[in-house]
Amino acid sequence: MAASNYSLKVNRQLLDPNFESYRLSLDPLPMYNIELDSAVAEIKLRDNQYTLDHMRAFGMYNYLHIDPWYEDSVYYVDQKDRVLNLTVTLDTALGKPREVFRMPSDLSCYENRLCASMSFPSSTWLALSDGTGKLYLLRTSKRGESAHTQWEIFFNQDIGEPFIIINSLSYVNSDIHSVEVLLLRIDKDESNVKGSGFSVTIEWLRVTNTSRQDQEKKYEISRRCVLQGKSVPHYAAIEPKGEGLMIASEKPFKFIEVDGKPVEDSVDKPMEVEEKTDPIYYWQQTAEDITITVRLPEGATKQAIKFKLSTDKLCVGLCEYAPLIDGQLYSLVDTEVSTWTMKDEKSLEITLQKKEEGPMWPELVMGDRRGQFVLDQAQAAIIHEQLTHLTSEDLNADPEKDKPACNAQELEDCDIFPEDGSSLTRIDGTSLKATHVVNLGSHQYLFTVDVNPEEMPSFCLRHDVDALLWQPHANDPNNMWEHTATFNALGYVQASKRDKKFSTCAPNYSYAALCECLRRVFIYRQPSPVATVLYNRKQGRQVGQVAKQQVASLDSNDAVLGFRATNERLFVLTSKNLFVIKVNN
Repeated sequence: MAASNYSLKVNRQLLDPNFESYRLSLDPLPMYNIELDSAVAEIKLRDNQYTLDHMRAFGMYNYLHIDPWYEDSVYYVDQKDRVLNLTVTLDTALGKPREVFRMPSDLSCYENRLCASMSFPSSTWLALSDGTGKLYLLRTSKRGESAHTQWEIFFNQDIGEPFIIINSLSYVNSDIHSVEVLLLRIDKDESNVKGSGFSVTIEWLRVTNTSRQDQEKKYEISRRCVLQGKSVPHYAAIEPKGEGLMIASEKPFKFIEVDGKPVEDSVDKPMEVEEKTDPIYYWQQTAEDITITVRLPEGATKQAIKFKLSTDKLCVGLCEYAPLIDGQLYSLVDTEVSTWTMKDEKSLEITLQKKEEGPMWPELVMGDRRGQFVLDQAQAAIIHEQLTHLTSEDLNADPEKDKPACNAQELEDCDIFPEDGSSLTRIDGTSLKATHVVNLGSHQYLFTVDVNPEEMPSFCLRHDVDALLWQPHANDPNNMWEHTATFNALGYVQASKRDKKFSTCAPNYSYAALCECLRRVFIYRQPSPVATVLYNRKQGRQVGQVAKQQVASLDSNDAVLGFRATNERLFVLTSKNLFVIKVNN
């Protein structure tokens, strides 16, 4: 795997260190049950689909598809090979799902088919797979304007072995319309003798209108790339204009074929990282204060020094030069007690008094790598003493003998992270090389959601106990993944749900939801102000906001096959029913 050269920057203003817990609310949730005329076209795993990757890709497949371009509109495929749609405008006047398209061929005779899948690249196009290896591109016109518009096939081709669609994109470049699609397969791999015997393939297709303006539209495959890896990706999406890919997975992917030609394995050049230079400043800290030593150029005078300090920002520099230190401090400082002095005309010594004594800062200026932290000898001795028991020959070298050594078997499931280290990679579509790599470490992937259909899908990761939502920005290399929302304690909560099958959130971040394999749906709302006066009995302080948890129970014993959320509603699909839960007004 390529070395990590980027990190996800958490927006601390979106974190709530004072969050306590969710309060169970017994407020009723309006729920509507729609009985389906024909069962959902569920495809069970075959005997030869026994690996964890098969289960992740096909066994846990979400059969319910939401149209991100139109509110409260969902789709699924039934056993009659029909694409059915339900669009909700009024909860009390729900009708039956209506047929919008029927597969041209009979699919019942195919033995090795996968589940039908679809993706909405634009407000007027649909990418559809019947599960047998055929890819359809349909022009749907504006789906939200008319219920009687006929969907027209503009591309229909057998791509090879069965696949599912995981992402698609539509764009116009130089008056030429193109649709890009990502297809996922799990193939038998004889060379993978040490693993499961299978490999995961992602096929990246570009289908382009090749006709002239005065001719009938004709769409053909203009580019075909194949990537291969050893694990099903948690997240895979195409960048705007098809300039690259973003993939989050436990094992890396690499290009093996482009337009039918194999890609030669070449020695990857070292990734572009900042050249190692001497630090501009050094800093030390105690529980009470921070000492910074800044190197000054020869001939610097006290009058030329520019120093500006606020409770959360520091700027140090020389007149007519760029600042040596400039940015937001990790935490707050007391400006009245903090001082600076010049030493030997070669260095500047700054003393910052911490506003909150005790916590140690992991960095001085957030995101600034031009300084170096120097550990005090006394602090090093204390840390060494605290860690001695980890390298002792004794099982428990702690002097307090009544405290036994840590037993990993006593940890809860929600405290244990996967052993495999996942990574988030941005791959350039021209050079076919990784340009940005984030080591996700213990940041467990939770779910993917379409927040804005004009942008790439967002993804949610566990950070400590919270769940943080990230929005990719392919056109901004300095802020490629933006922290846009936080769901307090959801990382811990979801890990404790042993029967969890799907999780998602509302596009406006107002709530997150989990769904078990059978019956139960859990809703976790963002904190909201309370109308009455409440006090924390332990701390004696007034509580201004409360985060509510609600539980809905489905009137069905069938397994949940699909789960989607909008700003106002939750849609839950079983083999014979479609449930609509009113969450927000």
